[in-house]
Amino acid sequence: MNNFTIYHNPRCSKSRQTLELIKDKGIEPEIILYLEKPPTVSVLSKIVDYLQMKPRDLLRKGEDEYKSFNLKDMSLNDSTILKIMSENPKLIERPIVLSGNKAIIGRPPENVLELII
Repeated sequence: MNNFTIYHNPRCSKSRQTLELIKDKGIEPEIILYLEKPPTVSVLSKIVDYLQMKPRDLLRKGEDEYKSFNLKDMSLNDSTILKIMSENPKLIERPIVLSGNKAIIGRPPENVLELII
């Protein structure tokens, strides 16, 4: 079985539930507190590739930073969005779980089961 990594925010109920589901399956994931140790642009780029998404799809649109950086501006390119996300990790949707070259967002938490099965 591949190693698991979770980009975790312990204050988020969905993140806590996702972590609990992983542990209930006997897996001890690497836990990255991404608000304290934000992923680099390079790591974020890999994550969006693994998720098969665009960086814009990983943004938390309800955050104040989304508005202050005018992230709804469709002319912003992926590199710019990734840089802003790396410098402002609160903008990154959570939790993100990685296993091998696959990733999933734990919303709902049960999504993580796709990586385990």
